[in-house]
Amino acid sequence: MFDVSKEDITEGSLSRALAVLAAPLVAQQVVVALGAVVDIFWLGRVNEAAVAAVGLVVPVYALISLPVMASYTGAQILTAQSVGADEHGRATRLPVHGAVLGAVLAFVLAALVTVVAPDIVGLLGADDDVFGYAVTYLSTYMFAYVPIAISDGLEGGFVGWGDSGTAFALNAVNIVVNAVLDPFLIFGWGPFPEWSVFGAAVASIVGVTVSAVLAVAVAASGRRQFAVSRSDLRVRSSLFREILAVGGPVGLQNAGRQAARLGMVAVISIAGSTAALAAYNVGAQLATIAFVPASGLANAATTVVGQNLGADRPDRARRATWLSVGVAVVALLGVGALQLAYPARIAETFAPALDGAGLRLTVEYLEILALGYWALGAIYTLESGFNGASRTSVSMYATLVQYWGIRLPIAAFGVFVFNYTVLAAFWAVTLSNVAAAVGLAVYFWHSTDDGMLRRAASTAAAD
Repeated sequence: MFDVSKEDITEGSLSRALAVLAAPLVAQQVVVALGAVVDIFWLGRVNEAAVAAVGLVVPVYALISLPVMASYTGAQILTAQSVGADEHGRATRLPVHGAVLGAVLAFVLAALVTVVAPDIVGLLGADDDVFGYAVTYLSTYMFAYVPIAISDGLEGGFVGWGDSGTAFALNAVNIVVNAVLDPFLIFGWGPFPEWSVFGAAVASIVGVTVSAVLAVAVAASGRRQFAVSRSDLRVRSSLFREILAVGGPVGLQNAGRQAARLGMVAVISIAGSTAALAAYNVGAQLATIAFVPASGLANAATTVVGQNLGADRPDRARRATWLSVGVAVVALLGVGALQLAYPARIAETFAPALDGAGLRLTVEYLEILALGYWALGAIYTLESGFNGASRTSVSMYATLVQYWGIRLPIAAFGVFVFNYTVLAAFWAVTLSNVAAAVGLAVYFWHSTDDGMLRRAASTAAAD
């Protein structure tokens, strides 16, 4: 039902192709975002320190996802271009190499972080219960990274071929397993031990491992468009280099984003309190739900842009990008209005353990975030236009300016130089999102007028 053929993408209705391809990806992002919120939902019933601890290390383990992000995106973009150019053998081998590359790099980084987890958490300024919880969660969650790399690498293949339904199913299985296990392992329901924060991390590991096993089984079954045979398992070093060339900037983009988020966590931890850190974590996790439509649509648009460029249709690639931008902005305006109308109810629902200063700061942060949600929609979908054309370096530089040139300076100067409250850091998030959206829109307009997509189409067709 959600398989989209090359002909649908390169010759049919763009709105229909985007809608059919994006629907499972939006649903996928919903379940992924809910997976993050599930941990907060249950840990919010343990205590405030548990919520703050997980929020403290979220940027750390997100930073370690650099190789997974690079491998997934590089494989998806090159696969989409190869499908558009009717190079089916290459389009099958690329995701396999992406999964292998991501798994090897993830293993090395995860092993390193596990050893130095106490030092990392100490540098972030955690103490008392927050320190213990954070070290436990971070060092345990690292065991999830190899199966994450395998699952995501193969998902890039399914999406690149136009099969977003399978990608959704794999993520749904992951989140369902995690959500079911969470209360049993956190609170010790039934025969299970009461593992608290450690139980939340273990539930995540089990969920993603099941997803990885299923991804391998489906790819090897031969029943989908993306079907792996033994010949596709032969290592070709040139494909690793190609994936890194395209996906590497995305990995660096993610590294810059997460490192900046670590800086934000440090600013909030030093200037604020456990209450401020808990508020920042709740806001960050709920924001992942807010931009779900844009993230899923952007993922679909990357495939649509890539396949059209592979088929030498740059004008359709351009229209697909602007169409996805318009839809994402309108959708996020609606989500922002809803959050702005009911911030207290949302905060109390997802983190009932918060009260006093923690609840007040969470409500204020949710109101500030809601004002810039439309910009998140524009950022993600505009980046898909550049990424689908293999211009991933543009997204990387835009993110570095957004986080390091705007967000962190506003937060640090506002809090430490001008002696504003921690709200200065919260406002820095929204202001940097708006600036990045406007800048990307202007640059994409200029670049397409300058022939960027025509050049990308010629290169994709020649590979």
